[in-house]
Amino acid sequence: MGAVVTTESTAAIRPRNRKQLIVEAAGRAFSRRGYHGTSMEEIAAGVGITGAALYRHFPNKYALFVDCAHVMADRLVAALDEVPPEAALADVLAPVTRVTVAHRASGGVHRWESRYLNREDRQALRAKFAHVVGRVTDVARREHPLPDDHLRAVAALGAIGSITMHRTSIAQRRVEDLLLASAMRVVATDPAAATGSARFVELPAQPVPRTRRAEILAAAIPLFEQDGFATVTNGRIAEAVGLAPSALYRYFPGKADILAAACLQAAGLLAQAVEQNLRGVVDPHDAVVALTAAYVAYSFEHTALTSVANAELVGLPATLQRPLVVAQREHVAVWEQQLRLARPELDSRQARVLVHAGFGVVVEAGRRLRWQDSPGHRAAVAALVVGALGL
Repeated sequence: MGAVVTTESTAAIRPRNRKQLIVEAAGRAFSRRGYHGTSMEEIAAGVGITGAALYRHFPNKYALFVDCAHVMADRLVAALDEVPPEAALADVLAPVTRVTVAHRASGGVHRWESRYLNREDRQALRAKFAHVVGRVTDVARREHPLPDDHLRAVAALGAIGSITMHRTSIAQRRVEDLLLASAMRVVATDPAAATGSARFVELPAQPVPRTRRAEILAAAIPLFEQDGFATVTNGRIAEAVGLAPSALYRYFPGKADILAAACLQAAGLLAQAVEQNLRGVVDPHDAVVALTAAYVAYSFEHTALTSVANAELVGLPATLQRPLVVAQREHVAVWEQQLRLARPELDSRQARVLVHAGFGVVVEAGRRLRWQDSPGHRAAVAALVVGALGL
């Protein structure tokens, strides 16, 4: 006699929130491997369903990606819609922090991967985040009537959103408290007050392309930054340096190797900048300020290089990622050491989270300023980073 299938057993096999589970699994996959590096089969396996079952919910990968890109914005908008208009800053930032931390594994898709959305979907996504930024800007203006309220709001959200861009293991409540306090300090920071006291920063010069290999890197970086790694062909890179596409393979085994070499070049230049600007600095507080000034100056000076490194690293094969991850960890370790010396009450995980919060401030504040390089912009962003770190 065949087994009787009850309503309860069917529900257990096919959960009612399967579409939500798919979006969550896809968000994690897109965040970890990038849009083009993630397959529908991988997402289906992550949910424990067949590819055919996945396509019953989403007709293609792009449709699924659109849902993933919008889900964090929708959650943030919904959380803020429950907060009264007259609420205090902490009451506005707290739900933003809570939602972001709760979905850190899938919440970073929109930051780097949204460039693959079509124009209409990208505009809809921007409108939702503009609503979130607007709420924070309004309360920032009311509680801290300082210049650049929009910039301070964007930077504060960058500090919170940074948790989606790294994997530091830390308890949810601890990280919520840490990021909320960091964002509150950012909003209370006056960027204009630091404009006249910008620290002199010595940066290593961009390498002059003297070899064919260096010429290929110099040509590929702006192409990757403009159009994204996945859409740039070997033929376009070869054309930019006057080579036949087949000749490109004499210098690099593949396009991913060009990207890896570009990212490694970025890491090397940043390491040189850190070494130069920490030379002779003894006080830990001064060391963190020097690190901040160097990182901000580097980010403005080498925008294309850092943008490519931040956006495209996740799409590289593991073997090419490894040396880049090592370089990134070494860089963060320098910050962590100096920040803990300046703030002894922090443990290593707390310090690491705050360091990444500072990086998040640079990314979002730099974007807000359209990376227009000037001493005033550098000083303003550096002041916001120092605020995020709690110095």
